[in-house]
Amino acid sequence: MDKTEKLHLMEKILRELDDVVNSQTSLLKKVAQLEAENINLGNSLLDKQLPEIHSKADDALNAASELHEKFTEVKDKFIKDNKLDEVLPAQ
Repeated sequence: MDKTEKLHLMEKILRELDDVVNSQTSLLKKVAQLEAENINLGNSLLDKQLPEIHSKADDALNAASELHEKFTEVKDKFIKDNKLDEVLPAQ
């Protein structure tokens, strides 16, 4: 795999990580909505289980966001180290 192919694969992975972050954000919003709706319902099972799901979803969102940030740095370093910014058109 040449350097350009590797860069394109890195960019694809970053787009997919974006999708993961967006999905986790959506999941977190849905869980928060369920927690808000349960305020009126007052179901004890939901009171016990939803905060745990919320916490795990938040942890997953934070991990995915952090991975995206770190992998962006890896991609940027790869571009710089291989002087691909001089060869490839700006995106």
